[in-house]
Amino acid sequence: MEKVISVISEALYSYVLIIVLVLGGLIFTILTKGAQFRLFKQQIKSVTERPKDKKGVSSFQALMVSTASRVGTGNIIGVSTAICIGGFGSVFWMWIIALIGGASALIESTLAQIYKRKGLQGCYGGPAYYIETGLKCRPLAIVFSVLLILTYGVGFNMLASYNLQSTFEVFDFYNADITPWIIGGIVAILVGYCLLGGGKRMIKATSLLVPIMGVIYILVALVIVCINITSLPYVLKTIFVEAFDFRAIFGGLGGSCLIYGIKRGLFSNEAGVGSAPNASASAEVSHPVKQGLVQVLSVFIDTILVCSATAFMCMTSGVTPTADISGAQYVQASMSATLGGFGPIFITISMVLFAFTTLIGNLFYVDKAIIHICKKEPKKWIKNLYYIGFSILILFGAVLSADLLWNISDIFMGAMTLINIPVILILSKYAVRAINDFVSQKKQGKEPQFFAKNIGLTDNLDFWQEQVENKE
Repeated sequence: MEKVISVISEALYSYVLIIVLVLGGLIFTILTKGAQFRLFKQQIKSVTERPKDKKGVSSFQALMVSTASRVGTGNIIGVSTAICIGGFGSVFWMWIIALIGGASALIESTLAQIYKRKGLQGCYGGPAYYIETGLKCRPLAIVFSVLLILTYGVGFNMLASYNLQSTFEVFDFYNADITPWIIGGIVAILVGYCLLGGGKRMIKATSLLVPIMGVIYILVALVIVCINITSLPYVLKTIFVEAFDFRAIFGGLGGSCLIYGIKRGLFSNEAGVGSAPNASASAEVSHPVKQGLVQVLSVFIDTILVCSATAFMCMTSGVTPTADISGAQYVQASMSATLGGFGPIFITISMVLFAFTTLIGNLFYVDKAIIHICKKEPKKWIKNLYYIGFSILILFGAVLSADLLWNISDIFMGAMTLINIPVILILSKYAVRAINDFVSQKKQGKEPQFFAKNIGLTDNLDFWQEQVENKE
């Protein structure tokens, strides 16, 4: 089974997803006139907007939930694996996927805001809802929701659990037969406890932990790069030389820097996958584009900042990356070479925080997908039951094969992308019109307010049907 899954994953990423992701990202960049770059100031401003309802979810909180899912073990283990197997050139292709993927993130999160629904505890939505309402195709929406559950509740969470326990391998107390079960059990219990406390607790936990862990991690990485600053010119040169060594790339496409850069870049920033829109829809904003811009910022934070921090920290350390030390071992060896015994301890602590927020953020998405399939909020005992079930999967993820978990996650994520990208391409005209409407109002000195009919949208929406009075 592991061999079959590996073949499917390689075929999916070697041919299909390269075309879909790159072409889709370029089309969205052209349609939005490079909005992910030209509206950067608005991205920063939109993050600070507060909801009118004090109990509502702010743009910042929605950003933290999506960033909690994006910024995770993939930023450490995934980047390490890409460098060790694909080479330094993988980093360049991660950057490219993030830069053009920012346009995809803008489109999908704007659509999620446009088509969001009203609930008893605020608003909610995501790709399943814009598929169902915009395309009038509930069967496809259900398929997407099922894939999201499999991707985040099963694949990504089991992989995050494995990556977390793998960082303890460098310590003397580690026992390959027992330790993974113990660590997996502790993590499962902690996540289960947090989930049983409700959605608000998830948002508060991620809002607190994500900024702290992200800033500290980037600062430590920066210190290491500064200590090894003499290696930086060689690293930069190697990144670009290997990235454009097309003979090597196409001679062994499956293991090339291009494929690993795209695989791990997509796994890390998730632009176009259709995950972040589930968090975006929960934010209360005066214009859908505001939250779309916030999610572009999340993609840049994830790849341009956090992934690059890991990459340069490792590549400037002088430790030679090989397939034998790919994953946590390469990162820990790189930190040990510069910081001594503090390195492995710091990476382990970082992985605990990264994995914990990833697990909670992922199950926030799963919760929304289940609500979509059931057409209503499940009863509390049902929710508690599947929370316990997903917590048990976290336990088993800690003891399974790394290659199997990576490939399962890649396949499920790829399937989500193959549905989401064509859908947002079909519906992109509404997102583009909303962006133009937003920019037009900003040029007039107005605080942008959105009205669906202004962009020719006549679907039956829960929001945006009446002109919103500007109270600011």
